[in-house]
Formats: sequence, C-alpha cells, structure tokens
Amino acid sequence: MKSIFKKMLITLFTIIGLFIIAYILVVNFVPDFGGDISEERKKRYQNSSQFKEGVFKNVIKAPKDLNFGETIQMAYYFFTTKTNNPRPNTDLEVQKLDSASVANYQGDARLFWYGHSSFLLQIQGLNIFLDPMLGEVPAPLPFLSGKRFNKYHPLDLEKIEQMDAVIISHDHYDHLDYKSILKIKEKVKMFFVPYGVGVHLEKWGIPSEKIKEMDWWEETNFKGLKLVCTPAQHFSGRKMNNRMSTLWSSWVIQNKEEKIFFSGDSGYGDHFKEIGEKYGPFDIALMECGQYDKKWADIHMMPEETALAGVDVRAKKMMPIHWAGFKLALHEWTDPIKRVKTKAKELNLPMISPEIGAEILVKDSTDHLKENHWWETI
Repeated sequence: MKSIFKKMLITLFTIIGLFIIAYILVVNFVPDFGGDISEERKKRYQNSSQFKEGVFKNVIKAPKDLNFGETIQMAYYFFTTKTNNPRPNTDLEVQKLDSASVANYQGDARLFWYGHSSFLLQIQGLNIFLDPMLGEVPAPLPFLSGKRFNKYHPLDLEKIEQMDAVIISHDHYDHLDYKSILKIKEKVKMFFVPYGVGVHLEKWGIPSEKIKEMDWWEETNFKGLKLVCTPAQHFSGRKMNNRMSTLWSSWVIQNKEEKIFFSGDSGYGDHFKEIGEKYGPFDIALMECGQYDKKWADIHMMPEETALAGVDVRAKKMMPIHWAGFKLALHEWTDPIKRVKTKAKELNLPMISPEIGAEILVKDSTDHLKENHWWETI
C-alpha cells in the first residue's frame, strides 16, 4: 500500500514539475505574454493612490481573491456550463472602408467599430485607435480561446497609412494584442496607456519615448486634444504571476467641439458619476456590455448596469461595446444588446447599435442608427 501511495506521489509531483517547466518555457519563448514590472519600475508608481503593497487595486475590494479550491471551482463552472447560442452561426458581416477616404478625411469627428472594444477614431485630422485588438483569438496561444466572430475587418491595420495615437485601456488579451501592435508600431506616433502597460510595449520593441503612461485622473494634451486617464473597476495580468501588476482605466477624449468617453472594462461603481460630473456631458459614451456573469459582476457590468452607467456619465448617446467579438462568458451572444436596449429605453437614454464598420458621427443624432437591429437576422 505504501509503495502504491509513493508511486502516486512521485507521479503527481512529476506532472506538476513538467507543467511548471512547460509554463516557464512557453512564457519565455512566446512574446505575446509581454513584459514584467521590475522593482525599479514599481518605484515610479508609488505616488499613485491605486498602487499598494506592490500591486494596483480598485477603490473597493475587487475582484475577490480566490483560493486554489475556488479557482478550480470557477474553472469547472466556466468550462462545463452549457450555453445556448454562444456565438453567431456564421461570421459577422462587416462594412468595408475605403483606405483613400480614411487617409484624406478632414471632416467632423467620427468612429468606426471593429467589433468587441476596438475603434478607429478620426478627429481633427488625426487617426487614433482605441484598444487595437484585431487578432484572431484573445489569448497568447491559439488553442486557448475561440476565434473572433468577424473574419474580416473594416480596414486592415496595414492599410491605415497614418496612425497618430493608440489608446489602451488595460493589458488583457482581448484589448492588447501582440500581433496587432506589431503591425502598427512603426507608424504610431504615441501610445497612451495606464501605469505599467508600457512594459509590454517596450518588450515588443516600442521606444519608451513613444509611450505615455498615466494614472487615474491624469490629463495630457496631444495635438490639440485633451486625453484623460479615468478610473475603472477591473483588474489586469497576462500570465499567472503578474495579476494586478499594471493599471486599468477608462478614457476621456475631448476637444473644443467633441467629448467622447471610452469605458474600457469595468464593473459598475461610483466612478461613473464622478467622471460624468467632472467631464460630462459626452457626445457619445462607448460602454462595456458583454462577457458578464453574476459570479464576476464586480469587474464586468450586467447590461442593465451599462445603461445606468451611461446615464451616470451624462451621455447624450451611448453605444454598447465589448460584445459581438468573442465568447468570453456564458451568456448568449445577443443577450447583451437585447437587455441593454430594453434598459436604455426605460431610462430614456439614446442608444445606438451600428454594424461593424459603419460610420458613427460623434456629434450626430441617433436617428439613423438607433433602430438598426442587424443581429436579429443572423
């Protein structure tokens, strides 16, 4: 009996050892994992009220720290729970953009949605990309996640000749993509990111002088635009040992004529009202709505909360984002848009739901976009 038990222990420890060795090898040889925050770099963040005990933290205690058993339970729940209609039956159609019309555009501020949380913003002659995740899977290795819902993009990154700035909300794979960054890094004039996220960009060969790291409530000016790194209620990390090592945020983008709010990822909280009171009203608020579950409601809003947050930030119109891109939760793929639409109507909050690639004029009314129910035909 002792001999059998001993063999079982040896086998278990051998498997654990092989897993650790494999993990170390993969992390060191797959560049998608990004960089690590050094002790020297941590000293730069000591002035941040979010940086405590060597990591970044939310205003409230979120997300919950799971012990090993709870982590296993959560993983079991996620991978064994069946979902009806988790993704479209076919690739989502995309409205294609003409590269010449994008390159020569000098009109009113406009946005083009690339699905999930990625946008091309054209404002006062500038091209700015928000969370440029155009990769096929939101993971460091292809087999770790399902493919995105749209096979094609409105305009491939390689065909956008001018890229003045990139704004990133946090370092999760569905928002910060190594292969997408490689395609644009030579043409981007400046990257604006929350504290710490620059470590990944530097690891991927982007000079530090082209990266502006910012703390919550910090403002900067870029070619006539005011950019504000504003709070969110979320978390960060690209591998097992760097959770909460970089900051997460929402963003305010404004000039004398237009105001845009980009929520990034966030649970519902008082920070939305604070942002609305300080910087609102916004011509458009791009609000997270998707990949939610009651088990992690502190870091991702339920659709009804998305609409409430739109009211809190004083949005003249709201667009739900973080859906129609990837399956990262257990709800039906159309559940976010259906539920948020109902709640927005109840709150008298103007809402738009354009197709991927459709032109969205920042100052325009919602009349030509709000009744587009394109997802119902798929």
